[in-house]
Amino acid sequence: MSVRVLLVDDHEVVRRGLREMLDDEDDIEVVAEAGGVAEAVVRAGAARPDVAVVDVQLPDGSGVELCKRLRALPDGPRCLVLTAFDDEEALVGAIMAGASGYLLKQVRGQDLVTAVREVAAGRSLLDPVTTARVLDRMRRPAEPDVLAGLTDQERRVLELIGEGMSNRQIAERLFVAEKTVKNYVTAVLAKLGMERRTQAAAWVARRSR
Repeated sequence: MSVRVLLVDDHEVVRRGLREMLDDEDDIEVVAEAGGVAEAVVRAGAARPDVAVVDVQLPDGSGVELCKRLRALPDGPRCLVLTAFDDEEALVGAIMAGASGYLLKQVRGQDLVTAVREVAAGRSLLDPVTTARVLDRMRRPAEPDVLAGLTDQERRVLELIGEGMSNRQIAERLFVAEKTVKNYVTAVLAKLGMERRTQAAAWVARRSR
């Protein structure tokens, strides 16, 4: 049986190129396309793809959030995040959202085809360079007792960072200004002795296992 694919990217030219590349394969079939989060959820429910190839930045939300929503669907597709940005935060968020793969758009065409097959088969595939940097930053985790130095609101912000939320999403959840969230994040990272929020997200993920 062919691997059924949903393409999610707000650029029609990108979707067309991906479709032509994937449809050339005998064992892969592009069954639907979408230009945003809401449209992708609807099309995934109707087309029931095996794999969704998802861009990180979409007009009505993030590809990370879309992965969560797609994975929550009955028989939801496995997600392969394909992005032009070498973003450690997006990688951590994608993993935590249940994505099976994360690749940069600079990837060779045949490697992408192989990635679709790997993800469809239930295997994980991550961009090696970005993953190596994230793992390197994770080698210096914060000590558990530093949490005592966080306020209740800072602890809540840390939890939401761990869920892969952006500053805007955290602001909406806590009903505060995005600038206020940015200040909380800066304070949390300083108290934890970290430089990037990806370190905090990875640390939260390890503690929750």
